[in-house]
Amino acid sequence: MTLLKNKTSFSSPNDIWLVSILRVLGVIAAAIAILIVFFLILESLSVLNNVGITRFFTDSSWNPSAGLYNLLPMLSGTILAMAGSVLIATPIGIISAIFCQFYAPASVAGLYRRLIELLAGIPSVVYGFWGLVVLVPLIAKMHPPGPSLLAGIAILTVMILPTIALTSDASLAKVPASYIQGAAALGLSRWATIRKVVLPAAKSGLFTGLILETGRAIGETMAILMVCGNVVQTPKSLFDPIRTLTANIALEMAYATGDHRSALFVSGLVLMILIALLVAIAEFISQGKIYE
Repeated sequence: MTLLKNKTSFSSPNDIWLVSILRVLGVIAAAIAILIVFFLILESLSVLNNVGITRFFTDSSWNPSAGLYNLLPMLSGTILAMAGSVLIATPIGIISAIFCQFYAPASVAGLYRRLIELLAGIPSVVYGFWGLVVLVPLIAKMHPPGPSLLAGIAILTVMILPTIALTSDASLAKVPASYIQGAAALGLSRWATIRKVVLPAAKSGLFTGLILETGRAIGETMAILMVCGNVVQTPKSLFDPIRTLTANIALEMAYATGDHRSALFVSGLVLMILIALLVAIAEFISQGKIYE
């Protein structure tokens, strides 16, 4: 950490070139994000000028051909599907990482990591197809119609699990061995060491995994589109069909024109605001962290 704070440490030509390249790449990344937001705002101005902002939250329904633009049912579906999947996937991913690092034999842990990496590489449409032909019929047997908020939560849980599991595993692996050895010297049990020493030390990495999985859950499109039923309504139970903002954009962008097309860009802008709020919350929470 001292090296990073001491600017005079970058004295060699290689270090200077590396820092310059990193700065340029950072500027490019920031510029791309700003341009995307600018593009969304520019494309949204038409309907915002003609309709206004409040009607996206007060109209009776979403029916652009009739001049109705209520996004709340799809926003609620997006948030509920994301929240449900994150609440399920996060503890499972962290517990599986703890098992791999501190309880499983090396051969079992290695096999588990390969399987999780395989899950991370499966395309979204494959998850959606599996959910459509396997998961949805199972839910339909419990409670018709099958395509539902519950199906969306289940498929998102499987999709984001590799993100939190692999990130947690990497974070736990980076905890200094001296911390664990010191806890053992104090007579702490294995679980006490994990709970009181390892998890607090890996808190930053675990929180990063939480942010990454939440971002993916918010932005997922194809799998959600295939298993949730795509009914524009605010769900009253786990078995009600829903439509998310991302699915709505994918379904209607191909034929939307005029204010309808512009309203879909407003949906994209709302998604960007959700991600920005997520990053802001992460930054706010991180202010309380102490770095060494």
